[in-house]
Amino acid sequence: MENIYISGFADEISVDFDEQLATVKKLGMSYISLRSADKKGIADYTPDEVKQKLLPRLEAAGIGVSSLGSPIGKVGIEDEAGFQKQLQQLENLCWIAKLLNCRYIRMFSFYMPEGKDPADYRGAVIEKLRQFSDIAEKHGIVLIHENEKDIYGDTGARCKDILDNVGSDHFKAAFDFANFVQCGEDPAACWELLKKHVVYIHIKDAVSNNKENVLCGTGEGKIAQILKQAIREEGYTGFLTLEPHLVLFDALQSLETAAATDIIKENKYKNGAEGYEAQYRALLGILDAI
Repeated sequence: MENIYISGFADEISVDFDEQLATVKKLGMSYISLRSADKKGIADYTPDEVKQKLLPRLEAAGIGVSSLGSPIGKVGIEDEAGFQKQLQQLENLCWIAKLLNCRYIRMFSFYMPEGKDPADYRGAVIEKLRQFSDIAEKHGIVLIHENEKDIYGDTGARCKDILDNVGSDHFKAAFDFANFVQCGEDPAACWELLKKHVVYIHIKDAVSNNKENVLCGTGEGKIAQILKQAIREEGYTGFLTLEPHLVLFDALQSLETAAATDIIKENKYKNGAEGYEAQYRALLGILDAI
């Protein structure tokens, strides 16, 4: 399928970067989303460390980087010290992205205080997101906002609000089917709201009864339906990035506010590599049908 490229969060395969690269290469994939490598999150690397420790291995494997899976925006909206730290982290991540010839940095829109109305924080969210966007624009990088659980932009309507109001070519959407299911949203309705902003798609599925992640195409994410519409009718081009969440992997707890075992109750495959391959094969089946 022309101009559709499959990538994936390779740290779900293994903490070992060489094993990540070997697995995706064996599958015939040419890209990864770089979230963590050798037990270290990408936001904790310096550009020099990336140049010395990661880039040569990527080049040797012939693997490109579709996006940086950063934690930018995964901080409390009232945590000013945390926000200031993330401004500096984003500067470094932009340098890393350019070093890796990577256009996109995945990010979020702040955790909301428990029991508080997110609407009370709308102005602060947009103002801080604009600061992130300004940094990305300076570097020629595109931030892609993921509709994560428990952040301001977890519903389709709030995602649309921030995307419309930040209003930048350097602040776009990464569409995640499973996260909308887990927030009680209809992914198809959210696609209609957000499609003009979407430049990147995560391949992750879930069911609503216990909010558990399942093999793509077997849950309530309407992945096949939405991808068919997006690719065949609306001309979507770009990355489809595997985020299986089918096996408990080492970096998971750092990504979630809930216990990892609440997100993935038990391993559905014997290891990360097997779960990653299963998600890849399932996506290929969906694309073949399209």
